[in-house]
Amino acid sequence: MKLHFLGANRQVTGSRYVLEAAGKRFMIDCGMFQERPFRDRNWAPCPIEPRSLDALLLTHAHLDHCGLIPRLARDGFDGPIYTTAPSVDLARIIMEDSARIQQEDVQFKRRRHERQNRQPPHPYEPLYTVEDAQRAARLFHAVHYGEPLKLCDQVEVRYHDAGHILGSAMLEFRVKEAGGEKRLVFSGDLGLWNKPLIGDPTLLAQADVVVMESTYGDRDHDGAATIENQLADVINDTQRRGGNIIIPTFAVERAQELMFHLSRLLRAGLIPPMMVFLDSPMGVSATEVFRQHQQYLDEETRQLLVQHHSPFDFHGLVLARSREQSKAINQMRGTCIIMAGSGMATGGRIKHHLMHNISRPEATVVFVGYQGRGTLGREILEGGNPVRILGEPQVVRARIARIFGLSAHADRATLLRWLGHFQAAPKHLFLTHGDEDVALKLAGTIKDQFGWHAQVPEYGQVVELD
Repeated sequence: MKLHFLGANRQVTGSRYVLEAAGKRFMIDCGMFQERPFRDRNWAPCPIEPRSLDALLLTHAHLDHCGLIPRLARDGFDGPIYTTAPSVDLARIIMEDSARIQQEDVQFKRRRHERQNRQPPHPYEPLYTVEDAQRAARLFHAVHYGEPLKLCDQVEVRYHDAGHILGSAMLEFRVKEAGGEKRLVFSGDLGLWNKPLIGDPTLLAQADVVVMESTYGDRDHDGAATIENQLADVINDTQRRGGNIIIPTFAVERAQELMFHLSRLLRAGLIPPMMVFLDSPMGVSATEVFRQHQQYLDEETRQLLVQHHSPFDFHGLVLARSREQSKAINQMRGTCIIMAGSGMATGGRIKHHLMHNISRPEATVVFVGYQGRGTLGREILEGGNPVRILGEPQVVRARIARIFGLSAHADRATLLRWLGHFQAAPKHLFLTHGDEDVALKLAGTIKDQFGWHAQVPEYGQVVELD
């Protein structure tokens, strides 16, 4: 039995693994690399021949977990893709939106380079097209939490709620071999306990092999109990200064959680009435998926829906799909809140809103989630000035703020709580989906607290599990 580490190794994005067991090959996740130093990996051939894969198992629908699936399918993979019902719908939306953004970016770059009389460093080609994404979406099959899925005579897998985003899952494999049964657990991205909208992470008790994320493995989240106070302070301060609040927003979970908190603040009168724009076709579609899969929401949110206090529908909220609607936002007078993707400001409509606002001292740019190294969001957050947006240098005069406690990722304490529920040390414990220094720090913490050895694999590393 072998495990290939093909992404999110000593960095955060691009989650991708291949498990070889019982003569079969199963890929777990197939995500896009988003940090600037690693983006060329998106264009490289898959290290495992796509036609040799028997199935793909998706933990959840974020771009860094599903974003390379259309390219994998275009390159020859035609097996089943298993994930939860909400993730089926969300992945389709995210993959198609990613394809559209790439195609639009190619057109924009071509026009810009023609104006500047420049030759492009790469061909004017998207990573994949909308047609590729639609073709890949036809390979998806929905599974339910807790139900065994038989992949072959000797391998089955169960999906468990990871508490990260709607439909997110951790995977528990059971592999029968001559020496008995082995259990392998892939955490996917773990969430936090007591978050709005979605359920809590599932606790598991046994595993021979654990592959666990480590995004925030070196720190605990601050201010989780005061999210709405932080939001209210930023919004009220910006409203007094007469500027806009610009929020780079992940379209899935983060946009919906922000809507949850903003709806409560507006109904309580803690912020003044104002227009709230979700300027993201993908975010609008994802919000509709939340409405359609209410059985996956937590009890608090289901009660709000019963009482007709939906966090996805309140006075002043505008869901913008078209380009015309998006362009019209920047003609608005007075303070408004603009949420747009992408969440790390690496592409999408947020770049246009930053162009219109980042040089205005009355405006505020608010970061509400992890900003990968090498992304525009990270550069702004760390004080870069000027920053390059859509090919042009922009002086940063806007206030730069950060809201703590909104992360969908488990922090150090939560990761240790989840790991500590295992009754015995796994024979193999791998830390992935974290920057190198962060993953190594978490490995040290695990050694100190549990006495367990945790490995931090390299990109491309293959480990024999027998």
